[in-house]
Amino acid sequence: MKTVFRNGWVLTMDEAMHEFYPGYVLVEDDEIIDAGKDDPSLHFDCDKEIDAVNSIIMPGMVNCHSHISMIPFRSLGDDCPDRLRRFLFPLENACMTKELAQSAAEYGCWEMMQGGITTFADMYYFPDAIANACEQAGIRAFIGESVIDQPTCDAKDSHEGLAIAEAFIEKWKDHPFVRPIIAMHATNTVSADTFAKGMNIARKNDVQLMCHVSEMDYEMEYFKKTYDMTPVEWLNDIGCLDEHLLAVHCIHLSDKDIQLMKEKGVHVAHCPGSNLKAGKGVTPLRDLVKAGVATGLGTDGPSSGNTLELFSLMRLAVVAQKTYYHDRSLFPAKDIVRLATIEGAKALCCDSYTGSLEKGKKADIITLSLDAMHMFPVHDPYSVLVYSANASDVKDVMVNGKMRIVNGIPQGVCIRDMKKNLSDMMTDFNQKAKQQAAKL
Repeated sequence: MKTVFRNGWVLTMDEAMHEFYPGYVLVEDDEIIDAGKDDPSLHFDCDKEIDAVNSIIMPGMVNCHSHISMIPFRSLGDDCPDRLRRFLFPLENACMTKELAQSAAEYGCWEMMQGGITTFADMYYFPDAIANACEQAGIRAFIGESVIDQPTCDAKDSHEGLAIAEAFIEKWKDHPFVRPIIAMHATNTVSADTFAKGMNIARKNDVQLMCHVSEMDYEMEYFKKTYDMTPVEWLNDIGCLDEHLLAVHCIHLSDKDIQLMKEKGVHVAHCPGSNLKAGKGVTPLRDLVKAGVATGLGTDGPSSGNTLELFSLMRLAVVAQKTYYHDRSLFPAKDIVRLATIEGAKALCCDSYTGSLEKGKKADIITLSLDAMHMFPVHDPYSVLVYSANASDVKDVMVNGKMRIVNGIPQGVCIRDMKKNLSDMMTDFNQKAKQQAAKL
């Protein structure tokens, strides 16, 4: 089947940053076969034509870090200090089930696609349930079991967590668009032995290992006091700093840390929304990018960052950097859009087939309407995307050659029914959440 997107402003996000205005993108089955300058005289022998007049046509966005099954936790305890240990860990263990994880993941997949995200990476529990939801939704996903040295809602200890992770990787390793990874919860919540075992699984199966790194003040204090090292130096010391590591947050990095990460080929997921909301600090994104560390943007979970879209995060990322370094010229809008697309794909090691509109890549394509008042005028499409656009401006979403959103409407699902089903499942959860909140 052939589909053509035409009459729009095509931003390819390839290495040369080609633009075509007006332009077209031609798709056959699940693959892009051409992109170029459009003209009324051109005829495309296609099964379907999508008129993107007064719209931007661009690659689907890439969310490098999330916990989408935490949808039920959204807006709970947002202003609670030490929220992770006092509120979230106990509530997860008391309330999270395989069924709730899958229902929440389904909701999260469609929320992301409505906001233009076509690829994401996730760490949580019950990975099979989350992968099933992603498969049904038809989104490109990297899913990993979260391993931690304490009892969780799906494992009594890290040994069982590692077993779940390894079985999950074996089961899903050949899936065309749902790919397995493994996740260590954080440098301060797993031992060196647990981390090494997880990294061995990642290396044996050639998958990424996602981990929260250098995120918390108390994490930094612990490593300084216990090892006289930073978390990055500790990872290097135990032989777990290499190209398989997808390090998340990375707020408190030294110059030496960044150099080590570059030398070892570490990738980074930058989550400005949750970082700033929690008052944790500003990631030295300027220095990571300058050093050549592959870095993309992440929403974090809907419990931490609240939204599952990247438009607000592009703005947060750039204004935080400009303010932190007192330099308005930092990160031109074009570079921030790259972080949300092709650079994010590089961080997830999937840039060979997604992240840009190029011949031979998978058809992960979105359109954004320029009709809204806040989208006019368009002197620079990248500036409009970073400083003006909202997730609600996304019009069409294609993932792997399949139309998932058409004119803003999800295809093949009823969001109202999905929300009601999730709400019905949350009755017990809501009661336990109130009880937990009362203890704070």
